[in-house]
Amino acid sequence: MKTKYFVFIILFFAIRPLHAQILKGSVVELGKNQRISNVFIRDMNSKSVALSDKKGNFDISTEPGHTLIFSSPGYVSDTLYVTDMKYKRVEMVVQGIALREVNISATRTTFNPRVEYADVYRKSKVYPMSPSTWFSREGRNARRLKRYFEREEQERHIDSVFNRVYVSSIVPLRGQELEDFMTLYRPTYAYIMNNNGPSLAAYINDSYKKWKALPPGKRKTQRLY
Repeated sequence: MKTKYFVFIILFFAIRPLHAQILKGSVVELGKNQRISNVFIRDMNSKSVALSDKKGNFDISTEPGHTLIFSSPGYVSDTLYVTDMKYKRVEMVVQGIALREVNISATRTTFNPRVEYADVYRKSKVYPMSPSTWFSREGRNARRLKRYFEREEQERHIDSVFNRVYVSSIVPLRGQELEDFMTLYRPTYAYIMNNNGPSLAAYINDSYKKWKALPPGKRKTQRLY
């Protein structure tokens, strides 16, 4: 009986490395080889997440057969089907838009990373009597992801208030002109939180006057192609 139990333990640890492996790689801009930082990477099967670092490098817990999604503002989201655990080089295509994509829709629930990525928030905590939580790589990565989620929440809140329908109801702009105007005069999260509806409407009107005073060439934002 003891022999069978011992064999079971050996088999368990022999099989275990096949799961929760770490895939490493880098993310670059297609055609330029420019490294891209803060790319959000999500395993659609296990829901594990990661961010690329300042040099575009990443590592994420995954395994063969899983699908990874790479997303970053200004780039077309890319999909990687994991066939093996060899080093991956992901090339992302620049997205030809000027305005940040709105991620909130009437059919989608409110973005709540504290629920959706509860494990990240748990790992990001720092305990005074546990130095390992201060300096561990896992903890540092979790805190980076937490800051990323906080920025994403703020941007989504701005999108929900400073949106095309509302802005176009105040200024006579449509199409690309509207997008350029909204990009040039996008308010900060702090402004949105400290000003009510009438104040925001006044801000949009004042910004429109400034926009009209600009030379035509200055009214356009840089295109990303």
